[in-house]
Amino acid sequence: MTILVSGSIALDHVMVFPDRFKNHILPDKIHILNVSFNIESLKTHFGGVAGNIAYHLRLLGEDPLILATAGNDFGPYAEWLDRHGIRRSAIRVLDEVPTAQGFVTTDLDDNQIWAFYEGAMARAHEASAEDVTEALDLAIVSADGKRAMIEHARTLKRRGVPTFIDPSHGLPMLDREELLELIDGAAAYIVNDYEWALTLQQTGCTEDELVARCEAVVITLGERGSSIRCGEDRIEIPPVRAVKLVDPTACGDAYRAGLAYGRVHGLPFETAGRMGSLLGAFQVEVEGPQNLSIDLDAFRARFEREFGSSF
Repeated sequence: MTILVSGSIALDHVMVFPDRFKNHILPDKIHILNVSFNIESLKTHFGGVAGNIAYHLRLLGEDPLILATAGNDFGPYAEWLDRHGIRRSAIRVLDEVPTAQGFVTTDLDDNQIWAFYEGAMARAHEASAEDVTEALDLAIVSADGKRAMIEHARTLKRRGVPTFIDPSHGLPMLDREELLELIDGAAAYIVNDYEWALTLQQTGCTEDELVARCEAVVITLGERGSSIRCGEDRIEIPPVRAVKLVDPTACGDAYRAGLAYGRVHGLPFETAGRMGSLLGAFQVEVEGPQNLSIDLDAFRARFEREFGSSF
């Protein structure tokens, strides 16, 4: 199966704060916020939502194709993708700018504060979906430059490719009409619970009105699992308890890869959502967004243990 994954390619600088943000942020002073967190660890990983989703799809034996832009420091990341058999022929390398950079601080409650430097991602529209001519079984339009997200979604839906819309941190860039256009006709609109509240606010639509615009709305709820609205059906996906909690970075990207795997193989949203929940649990058990090492057999065996059924 060929799954096109568009979105950011980035270097993630991951920092762990050995305390809780809530102990250092005064709620009545957020209008004059000025805080500093002393960090005990800093590690740099290959990341970005497109890279992370593609990596997890590859673990399950899929053939993802990344559509993105990268910068003049992309060499080591390119070698990493090649080593893991992840196609990068649709990644356009821009020599004038660095690759996008993400800076995340995680506290002991797994809350995260991100800062993101766009770099090459600001020109993501220069890697066009129009140039991808091969047959696609599914596409994911993830957080990217605004123009890229809109143009990729238009092209893919016009071609009849089932397309997941996953705006994540790109959501605030979109105005009402742009966001509604992305949702219209999507094979799934995927957000976390905060982003869902923001979606309702930005569009001024009710939940039912937005659900009617696409095949499904998928809302991830952290430790509470996820909820999928598909027409009149509301499917509650239980969380999978991680063996150990190491790092929440890319847990959401792993969920999206599991969901995409299930749907591209024709499985119902309930099964696909459980796949996403399980792959997310695997991911939080390791440090870094692309360090998980499993195969489909291990994934299938744990799925049977967790849910009492196979797929």
